[in-house]
Amino acid sequence: MEFALFILMGFSISMLSGFFGIGGGFVLTPVLMLMGFSPIEAISTSLLYTIGTSISGVYAHYKMKNILWKQALIIGTSGVVATQLAYPFVEWLDSTGLDEMVIPTMYLVLLSYFAFTMLIQSTKGINGQHGSASIIHLMIIGLIGGFLSTALGVGGGFIIVPLLISFLGLPSRNAVATSLTSVILIVSAGFITYAINIPIHYDTGFLLIAGAIFGSQLGAKATSFVKNATIQRLLGILYICTMASLIINMTEYTVLGLVVLACYTLTMNIFMFLRLFKQDLVESNG
Repeated sequence: MEFALFILMGFSISMLSGFFGIGGGFVLTPVLMLMGFSPIEAISTSLLYTIGTSISGVYAHYKMKNILWKQALIIGTSGVVATQLAYPFVEWLDSTGLDEMVIPTMYLVLLSYFAFTMLIQSTKGINGQHGSASIIHLMIIGLIGGFLSTALGVGGGFIIVPLLISFLGLPSRNAVATSLTSVILIVSAGFITYAINIPIHYDTGFLLIAGAIFGSQLGAKATSFVKNATIQRLLGILYICTMASLIINMTEYTVLGLVVLACYTLTMNIFMFLRLFKQDLVESNG
């Protein structure tokens, strides 16, 4: 039963990964913490999982020609540098016992900001040009994403995607695809750092990845049939739901926190399946 649970969880979360370009760790890390994993265990397991979901999602976006390769390489390379600065910080938090307070607090601050940003941007319908991003801007985004990726156990995509949309004006589909591509470099570097220094839950990680192989593909494909503004709006709601689940967990209602995230994930899975099914009907009748 536990095997099936992790495979199903990997599949469901990876659909969000392919659709939003977030790598999956953004949702998985707090879920694992809600399930009883320590912060550092949740972080390392999520990074392993995110490698699998990102590779699968990138393949799907590559076929749809959504990836901006130059931008992805610059962000990913600068992000790798930042991962090496973040690990000592996380190790210090763990050794001092501050991780239980600092990591959830960092999540809440970032979630609040990006939820507001995505919801506001979606109403304005901002879409810029691909060439508007300077190398300096891309490097800064990579450094921020890389540091927080390793510090919080996420792919960095939940930070990179809204930054690409809000500050550089990229269309949502390109931001999602470019983020996932850069995340592969960032997460791989962060995971290697953890794997060298601490035991990894490989059994749990590979079960999650087994479910993610197909989920990421479906999520990425669904972006072709949803408006850019809708993707941003749904991402903002995801941030709010994750924030609510963490706040609930802090009040020790762990099960309720899991229910909030599970309900959003299930709702989004159904939404994407319906969009894909509708498109298949259109193509078969066309």
